[in-house]
Amino acid sequence: MKKVIFLGSKPIGYFCLNHIIQKSLEFDIHIVAVFSNENNKFGGDSFRELCKEKNIPFYTTIESLSKINEPIDYLISVQFHQILKAEHLRRANKRAVNLHMAPVPEYRGCNQFSYAIFNKEKQFGTTLHLMDEGIDSGDIIAEKRFDISLKITVQELLHLTIEESKTLFVSNFHKIFDLKFKPIPQKGKARIYYRKDIKKLKEIKLNEGEQVLSLKMRSAYMPGFSPPYIMIENEKYYLIPEKDFNQK
Repeated sequence: MKKVIFLGSKPIGYFCLNHIIQKSLEFDIHIVAVFSNENNKFGGDSFRELCKEKNIPFYTTIESLSKINEPIDYLISVQFHQILKAEHLRRANKRAVNLHMAPVPEYRGCNQFSYAIFNKEKQFGTTLHLMDEGIDSGDIIAEKRFDISLKITVQELLHLTIEESKTLFVSNFHKIFDLKFKPIPQKGKARIYYRKDIKKLKEIKLNEGEQVLSLKMRSAYMPGFSPPYIMIENEKYYLIPEKDFNQK
C-alpha cells in the first residue's frame, strides 16, 4: 500500500486531492493525512469537509506533520501555503512531488503569471516535479506548455493554467508512483520570483508610457487583491478597470 500525505489549497488543490481519492483503490493508496489552510479567496469546496466525509485526518499547519508517527511513502503538494523544509521532505520515503503552475526553470517561485505577462511571453506552462530543498528546482516528472495571447490578463492566464494543470495531473498521475520512471533534470537559465516582487509591478508611473501602463495593468491587476496604484503627493490612488469599478 502506498501511504500518501497531501498538502494543498485552492480549487486546483481540491481537484487533485479528489482525484487521488477517486484513484485510491486502483493505485492501492492510503491517504494518511491532508494539510490545507482552507483558502477560499478563489472559491471552491472545503478540504475539511471532504476529509471529514472520507475519514481522513486534517491539519492546517505543517508543524503537525511531526504528530504523524506512521511511515510515509509520498508527499504530494499542490498550491500549499507553507514552505516545506528538509525535515518535512525527509518524511517521504519514496518521493515528494509538487504541481507548480508555471514552466521551470524560467518561472520558479511566486507571481509567475504576472511576470510571464510582463515579460511578454508567447508561451507558458505547468509542471509536475520532485521537491528538493530548493525553490521549485527538482527534476521534472511531466510538463505541459501552451501558447498564450500577448493581450492576456493575469486572471485569464490563471484560469487557463488551472485547466492545463488539471490535465497534466490526471494524465501523468501514474508517473508519481512509478519509481522506474526517471524524472528529467531542469535545463536552462533559472529565474526565481518572490512574493514581494509583485510590488514592483503594482507601482505605476504615468511617465512610463501607455504601452507599459497597459502591460502593468494586465500583469498586476487581479480582482480580490490590492490593485495597481499611482502615487500623488505621498498618497496612493488605486487603479481599477471600468468594467470592475461598475460592479462595486
